[in-house]
Amino acid sequence: MGFSLQAGCPVVQGCESAADMADAVGEMYSSEAEDAILVWNLVPVRLPYGYDLAALIDDLVPLLEEILRPEFKETEVFWGSDTFSAEWQMTREGESLRIRARWHSTLGNYESLLAERGDAVVGRLEFVGEWSKVLRRIVADIEAQSVELEDDDVFVRAKALLAG
Repeated sequence: MGFSLQAGCPVVQGCESAADMADAVGEMYSSEAEDAILVWNLVPVRLPYGYDLAALIDDLVPLLEEILRPEFKETEVFWGSDTFSAEWQMTREGESLRIRARWHSTLGNYESLLAERGDAVVGRLEFVGEWSKVLRRIVADIEAQSVELEDDDVFVRAKALLAG
């Protein structure tokens, strides 16, 4: 598989309330917490929960919703963290996704190696399943901490994705 994720088991620190899901993620996981690992064509890329995933979550949930639509054909997403910055152009090919990436920055400075490895091709549902491992971890931790979210839109949508 050209694309996979390892969710890990990051230590959670206390968080009673947050503005939204992204803020809750940023508060719940310290910089010393275990990272998620994205594997792109056998190249591992660290995604710290409290920083990168907090920055990506508001784009991730709508992206997964879009990919699950039966009529989905193609989309683009810009991951805007300064330690995980990339532009992904995603095209449906049957039941697979072809992801063409332009890498701007990653922890470990793997941009050149990632670019050399080329496009990632993964089953559409497998792609959603890989990201769901990370979402499941975050949603479970928010629920376990009973975090009160002022704006729970993305959180409710994430839960719906996981239930579907």
